[in-house]
Parts: sequence; C-alpha cells; structure tokens
Amino acid sequence: MPTALTAQQVSDCEGGIARADNLMEPWEETSRTFSGGRTRIAVLDRIEPALGAFHLMILSPPFDALGARQCRVVSYRATMGFARLRFEDLQSTYDPLKGLGLRLPVESFDGQGDAPVAGQLQVIVNQATGEISATLEAAQ
Repeated sequence: MPTALTAQQVSDCEGGIARADNLMEPWEETSRTFSGGRTRIAVLDRIEPALGAFHLMILSPPFDALGARQCRVVSYRATMGFARLRFEDLQSTYDPLKGLGLRLPVESFDGQGDAPVAGQLQVIVNQATGEISATLEAAQ
C-alpha cells in the first residue's frame, strides 16, 4: 500500500514560475486538455535547479469576469519543482463529487540522499469551486 509523503505546493501563477519561456517543448507532448478544452495541464521546465526544475501548470475554471481561467502551479515544495515528471504516463479520472483527478509518476529529491525518490503525484481539480489539491505518494 502506498504511503503519503506530503501535500505538495499549489500556488498562483504569479511569481515567475509560470512564464511562457518555461513551457516545456514539444508542446503537443507536454500539454493536455480536459473538459472540452476548459482545463489545460502543461509541464514547466525552469532548467535550474536541475534537481527540481519541473512543475505542472494548471489552467482551469472557474472563469473570471473577463473570461480568463485561473492559473495554478504544482511544485514539489515552494519554488522547488520535481526532478522528473513522467507526463507521458499521465492518467486522468473524473468524479462528479470531487472533480478531475490526475495521476502521474514523478521523481523528487527529499534531501535524504543522492538519488531521486520515485512517487505518484495526485492532483484533484474541482472545476466548480476552483479548488486544486495535490499529494505525493511514495512508490512501492
């Protein structure tokens, strides 16, 4: 049975991580839409620090008065990202009571050793309320 490591950092896109030049290319392989295009998930690559360069950007409802979606970034901790996001293995589910569920393998440095630790990042996007939560489970 997987064990929960920690709640991950979910923050507003303001602050420099969610810049257009951080969108990882090729975009068609590192971005995916859900809910008829209303929600988009994209990989951000900040290049440095090399041990934590990768973040997930989430554009999702609710929409503001001008029709813009909210923008959030999921990171390992504060401004530290993941050492690796296996976006090609992203799985999604939908639960009408919780929202859009996303799950993907990740690797992160926990400060306990020299090698990255494998895990499963789980993100829940409630498109009705705008709430986004993320947790990381240790891989078995």
